[in-house]
Amino acid sequence: MAEQDITSEDPRLVEYFGESFTTVRAFHDALVDQGELRGLIGPREVPRLWSRHILNSASVVPFLPEEGTIVDLGSGAGLPGIVIAAMRPRAQVLLVEPMERRCTWLSEVADALGLGNVEVKRGRAEEFHDAFEADAVTARAVAALDKLGRWAFPLLKRGGELVVLKGRSAQDEIDAATKVLRKYGATDAQVHEAPTIDGLDTTSVVTATRTR
Repeated sequence: MAEQDITSEDPRLVEYFGESFTTVRAFHDALVDQGELRGLIGPREVPRLWSRHILNSASVVPFLPEEGTIVDLGSGAGLPGIVIAAMRPRAQVLLVEPMERRCTWLSEVADALGLGNVEVKRGRAEEFHDAFEADAVTARAVAALDKLGRWAFPLLKRGGELVVLKGRSAQDEIDAATKVLRKYGATDAQVHEAPTIDGLDTTSVVTATRTR
């Protein structure tokens, strides 16, 4: 299926997102309206927001807790953080983003969508290493796993899980990140195939638990 073939009227979206569809659709519409204008997405991405970005972001959600604190590093346009907040309404979702204009967007869109479980944190991940302990940390297209692990694991409580969206080289990234994974006792790192709707390729999700 061509990525641009998915529109907001596709019945598979309602089936997949369930009760969160109205909110996720409103987020999609906000990105269509403002995303390119505000430098959040490129012009070629608008027709394929559902397939390449929103559904891709949603594929991480089944691996995240229903409640507790979830941190999204490098939230950018809100992918996956805003999607997660819509689909995990009982969780507190912290969006960590260093760029002021992106933080402004994230705050505005969270307010517009009525996502009271979102809190925007401006800064780099390292600046929050002693600020809170999360149940899960996620990220999408931020950095290779060895670097990402150094940023993310200190934010996790013991027993918390790193849950990140990755591409075809996910296992290679795990192999390259052995040292940082071992440092935090994350010996259970593995790649999961995460499907969304029929007709789209599955996404790779890497999980690893901090045990020390």
